[in-house]
Amino acid sequence: MNWKQILFLSCVATFVLLTVLEESDTAAVGSRKADGEENKESLKKIFIQESDASNFFKKRSRRSTSSIDELNAETRQMLAADEQRREYFEEQRNEHENFVEEERHEQNERTREQIEQWRQYHYDGLYPSYLYNRHHI
Repeated sequence: MNWKQILFLSCVATFVLLTVLEESDTAAVGSRKADGEENKESLKKIFIQESDASNFFKKRSRRSTSSIDELNAETRQMLAADEQRREYFEEQRNEHENFVEEERHEQNERTREQIEQWRQYHYDGLYPSYLYNRHHI
């Protein structure tokens, strides 16, 4: 086949396809039933007008208001995200508080041991040791 013949046949096929599609005034949204009267009723339910179909995606522009369902869904998502964030930071805070408490306890223990070692090293034996010289109330 010549390249001109292939080009001509593809143009004819495109033209036929466009003319067939141009004849339909409605856009399909779902599947059709095969019965006569039920088919007409289902066509009313399944098909929408061409103007509505072309404006379907243009309905929601940036400035248009959201529906209540969309607002509720967005609110639920934000609340769920806030709850997860709150739980995460609460867990982090608890872990940090536990870490700080353990560090403080260990530091106090080391300090107490160092003070006790210093007192034992500097004790000259003349006075009673610190442990026995406490004032009991």
